[in-house]
Amino acid sequence: MRELLLERQEGCGYRYSILVDEMEAGGLSCESYGLKAEGPDGSCVEIPHITVSAARIDALVELVQRNQVSPVILRDVVEDWL
Repeated sequence: MRELLLERQEGCGYRYSILVDEMEAGGLSCESYGLKAEGPDGSCVEIPHITVSAARIDALVELVQRNQVSPVILRDVVEDWL
């Protein structure tokens, strides 16, 4: 799994990364994308295999960054987004 660290936003205490991994689907191998969020207090959550679409993970990242989603509620935000 690779981790693409995103630029930290001014005034935001959270750090976000896109997780890139390989996934088998119907005999085919494709890239899948997930998210990782780290808080200033050391809290961290990783959610792999959210989507296989680069455009969709970009949209989710923009939403998470804009709303400064904490690691504590990231999983709920992703589930609602799906």
